[in-house]
Amino acid sequence: MSFIDSSAGEAAPSSSGSRGASAPRLLVVGCGGIGGIIAAHLVEQGHDVTAFTTNPIIADAINAVGFRVRGEASPGTVRGRAVRELGPDTRPFDYVLLATQPPQVEEAARSVVAHLAPTGAMICLQNGLCEERIARIAGPERTFGGVIAWGASMVEPGVYDRTSSGGFVLGRLDGASDPRLHELARILEAIGPTTVTDNLAGARWSKLAINCAISSLGTVGGDRLGALLRHRFVRRLALEVMTETVQVSRAAGVRLEKVAGTLDLDWVALTDAERSAVGSPGLFAKHALVLAVGARYRRMRSSMLAAIERGRPPAVDFLNGEVVTRGAALDIATPINAAVREEVLAIAARQRKPSLSLLRALFDRTRELAGAPPPAAAPSTRPPPAAAPHEPSAAVADTQEAALHAPSAAVVDAPAASPHEPSGAATDARSDREDV
Repeated sequence: MSFIDSSAGEAAPSSSGSRGASAPRLLVVGCGGIGGIIAAHLVEQGHDVTAFTTNPIIADAINAVGFRVRGEASPGTVRGRAVRELGPDTRPFDYVLLATQPPQVEEAARSVVAHLAPTGAMICLQNGLCEERIARIAGPERTFGGVIAWGASMVEPGVYDRTSSGGFVLGRLDGASDPRLHELARILEAIGPTTVTDNLAGARWSKLAINCAISSLGTVGGDRLGALLRHRFVRRLALEVMTETVQVSRAAGVRLEKVAGTLDLDWVALTDAERSAVGSPGLFAKHALVLAVGARYRRMRSSMLAAIERGRPPAVDFLNGEVVTRGAALDIATPINAAVREEVLAIAARQRKPSLSLLRALFDRTRELAGAPPPAAAPSTRPPPAAAPHEPSAAVADTQEAALHAPSAAVVDAPAASPHEPSGAATDARSDREDV
C-alpha cells in the first residue's frame, strides 16, 4: 500500500494541528531506530512533521498502530502516519532530517531535495562526515550537521527502543551563525539537550574516532560493547583506531571537540611512547576510561553488524574507510583502520563470521603495523576476573566516573541486554594485562 503526502495548505498527516500555520514544516527521512524515535517525539509534541520511509513494512506498521517507543524518556505509543511518496503538490519543508544509514544518505537527499524550501535546510544525522556529500546536492547554505549522542534500535517494524539518553550538537560546516540552527535546536530539545556549535568539524571528527572503534570492532567481534571491551586486547585495538583517526584530523587542521563535554579524544589518543610501551600510567588510565565506557554502554551493538545481518551494505567506508582515504591524501599512515575496514568488508561478503576469536586474530596480525609490542605467546580471550578488593587510584576513578556519565556517542542499533550478561562495572582494567 502506498501513501502519498499531497498536502497543499493543510497540516501534514502526522501533525496534531496544534501549531500555527507559520510553524516550520519538518520531514524525517528514514524510520529506522533514530528516525522513528525522532518522528515519534516530534509528532507527540504537536509539530508539523511528516515521516517518510520507502519500506512498506515499516510504513504499514506505523500507519496501523503508530510509533511504539520504549526506553529512555519514552513517549509510549504515538499515533502517527508514515508516507512512502511525496506528491507533486506537497508543500515545501523547512527542515529535512536525514535519518538513513550513511550508504543511503545521498540517494535519500536526492529523492526529497525538490521538496526542500529555498530557505530550508537538510540535516545530516548520520555517523561519518556526510555533510560535504549532501552540500553537493542541497547546497552549502542548506546543509546542516547533527551529531547524535544517544542510542536507539528498531526492535521490529514500528517498534523502537531508546537505549541511552543524550541529545544533539548542531552546526554548519563553515561554522557560521545561523538563526535556523537555533530554531531547530528549540524543536529538538523535546528529544534531548541540544547545543549549537561553531566547530561542527571538531564534533564530527571526535564522534568519527569513536565510531571507527566501537561500531567497526563490534562488527568484527559480533557482540555487545560491554562484553567486548572487557578484553584488554579489544580496548587496545580501539585506542589504536582512535589514535589514527585523531592523527588524520590534526593533519587536516581540525580542532577536536570533547564528546558530551567530557571525553577528550586528544587525550585518549596514544602517544608515541605509549604505542610502543609494555605498560605505563597513561596506558592504564586510557584503558580504564575505555573499560568504563564499555560498562556504561554495555547494551550497545554495532549498527554495521545489524546492517550486514539484514543484507544491507555496512557503512565502513564512511567510517574507517573515510579515515584511510583522507589519511592517504595527507600522507598519514592508517594501517589499523585499513585492516579493520578489510575485515568488515570480508564479513559483509560472507567470507568470515564475526567472533571474538576473529577479533583476536586481527589484533595479533596488526601488532607490527601498530608499532606495538608483540602479543603474548598464549593470549587469553576469556573475560577478566572480578575486580580486586582494593580501590583504584583517584585519577582512574575520576576517569571512569566521567566516562560513565557521558551520553552515548557511538552505536545506534542496540537491542536489549541479555538478563545473563555480566556487568562490565564488575571488571577491572588491572586484571587483564597481557595485551597492553
